[in-house]
Amino acid sequence: MAKKVVATLKKEDSAASALTRIVKAVKSPKTGAYCFKELIVPQTEAKEALKDLK
Repeated sequence: MAKKVVATLKKEDSAASALTRIVKAVKSPKTGAYCFKELIVPQTEAKEALKDLK
């Protein structure tokens, strides 16, 4: 008799699916060129992370 395989599905509110990438352009004081800072944070902490980047 064959074994039954049961797949586990991810819940929509799992931590992996609730991430946000924040990209901000920052001007270098030495060269004047722009570089980018990237952060990956949970959606609940996105507004706080934006305040910290300023």
